[in-house]
Amino acid sequence: MRFNQSLNITFFLGYAIQMNIEELSTSISEWFNETFGFSDQIYGELIWSIILLIVFLILGWIVEHIFEHYFKKLAKKTKTKLDDEIIKNVKKPIYVLVIFFGLFFFVQNISALEEFRDYINPTFLLIEILLIAYIFTRITNVIFAWYAERQEKRKKVSQHILFVFRGIFNGIIYLISFFIFMYLAGIDLTGLAIGGAATAIVIGFALQHVLSDFFSAFSIYFDRPFEIGDFIIVGDYAGTVKRIGMKSTRLQLLQGEELILSNKELTTASIRNFKKMKRRRIDFSFGVTYDTPLDKLKKIPDIIKSIIDPNKLEYVHNIDRVHFSKFGDFSLNFDVVYYMKTQDYLLYKDTQQEINFKIKEAFEKEGIEMAFPTQTIFLEK
Repeated sequence: MRFNQSLNITFFLGYAIQMNIEELSTSISEWFNETFGFSDQIYGELIWSIILLIVFLILGWIVEHIFEHYFKKLAKKTKTKLDDEIIKNVKKPIYVLVIFFGLFFFVQNISALEEFRDYINPTFLLIEILLIAYIFTRITNVIFAWYAERQEKRKKVSQHILFVFRGIFNGIIYLISFFIFMYLAGIDLTGLAIGGAATAIVIGFALQHVLSDFFSAFSIYFDRPFEIGDFIIVGDYAGTVKRIGMKSTRLQLLQGEELILSNKELTTASIRNFKKMKRRRIDFSFGVTYDTPLDKLKKIPDIIKSIIDPNKLEYVHNIDRVHFSKFGDFSLNFDVVYYMKTQDYLLYKDTQQEINFKIKEAFEKEGIEMAFPTQTIFLEK
């Protein structure tokens, strides 16, 4: 309620100021007619209108000069280029807006155009509001472009989604501008609102699956369960995220083919994201033969610990444990657990391969034999 009262007071003050300007313009036009002895009032009105237009042209030049020589220099002193781009993109539209105000007052002072006021005033009002909306969209476009450039370097988000965000945001700005124009022009919005609501319901039912994927894309963007370049597992599929679109997300599977999943499916599925893990836990086991002497069995944990040493292997974080775990069917089994400080799968496989080679080499030196499935058959004569 207070907001509406404040809005009405603001429009009342604007109307009062406009009336005072019109009265002042009429007085000045009459003064020109009396001073120069013009018989027709149109001459005085034209002289005063031209003077006003020249004043606004000078004002526009001053505004452009301030942007060029003051704001631009201040922006160059900052570390970011965001303010430089904003000033570059709004300088000309603001200059055009000032000149357009000059044209508005030029036309307002011509009494011969009084019968066309009902068409001229709404037209000027619409253009002024659109110009202001255009300035806002230029600012938002610069901000989105700056943010997209930063995200592209980090490869964290699809440029397509940012492009859609920018379009939606600009559309909202123009939609608000349209409603402001309708309100200021005194056009009843009741019928338009009812018709728009009914249309929105019909479109919503017709495109419910598409809209579901669309809003799921927003959920993925803001919640960020995964990003471009992440290796994830969804159900039975494992692959690298290549693209996040408004309707679907594309994965490059390990076999090489591309898998396309709907965004709705991804927001409801359980996802394992290997890029998020800071350390990779590795566990493996091996077996030695039953005829391995006890003293050599006791050496095996120390041998493994000396092999999986963070000082010797670049990507190993630490070794957790090495234990003689159980008596198997054909082998004496050992369990090993260690951690790697990288989530890269290829580095993990390379490191594990190096560990396996060194275990084989150490066991050959110690005379320890690796077990393999065997059966001993006793025959009675």
